[in-house]
Amino acid sequence: MRSGRARLDRTVVQSFYDRMRAVAPAAYGALERDRAGDPGRAFRDTSCGRLVASLDAAGLRALGMWAHHWCMRFYDDDTRVGLRLVREIAGRPGLGWTADEVRWMLGESEAAGPSAAHRFTLPAAAARELSPAIRRQLTTPELAAVADLELSTAAPEGAGPGAGERRVLAG
Repeated sequence: MRSGRARLDRTVVQSFYDRMRAVAPAAYGALERDRAGDPGRAFRDTSCGRLVASLDAAGLRALGMWAHHWCMRFYDDDTRVGLRLVREIAGRPGLGWTADEVRWMLGESEAAGPSAAHRFTLPAAAARELSPAIRRQLTTPELAAVADLELSTAAPEGAGPGAGERRVLAG
């Protein structure tokens, strides 16, 4: 990853793709049906909403990662339905996100670049669920800006002038 974070083990990444592949057919079908449907419907009444309601926390994380990946790769297409799905999953606390899942999504977000305006929506929400110590290891300035985290360059207590250390403070 470009930010200098450690690369994820191939086995871990493969497990993400395996989990995402399990939800991909239903997710893609739901997105396509919702794309053709009424954009003003309440989320719970959409195909994506019904899919979300049918999944447990692990399934929602896999669906979120798939939708995030899909939106990052196809950000220039009509992704309004996909972004709505990502926002809905991001708004659900307590899904049990892991540091590796957040690292993977951050890598996807960084690779998409700034032209993908909503690239930190899901990783930011997921990062808020991690412990402050883990968040410190993952946080980039961009993620901090959207995750309501504060980056500090304060010097550690007892350090001399100019001994500033970049760290993340929970906001």
